[in-house]
Amino acid sequence: MKRLITPRQIKNLAAKALKDKPEWKPSKGKVYLKDLNPGDFWTTYNVVGVLLECETNAKVVITDSTSGTVSGKTIISAYTEVVKL
Repeated sequence: MKRLITPRQIKNLAAKALKDKPEWKPSKGKVYLKDLNPGDFWTTYNVVGVLLECETNAKVVITDSTSGTVSGKTIISAYTEVVKL
């Protein structure tokens, strides 16, 4: 026989699932771009840049790139892990 799930059980399961969120942290020795102040220099994956502003996404200027990526103004995720210089 199939066991029926009551609406109350569904409501409790949904509420519990919404409460149990993982707490994301950057790797050891790194910070998220959203935690830096505008004007701070940062580096990641052979790219050096300056943070201009950070809301949902971060506006940055890539100042030095040895990996062949384009230098200049760009928008990347605020949750990018970087090393503050």
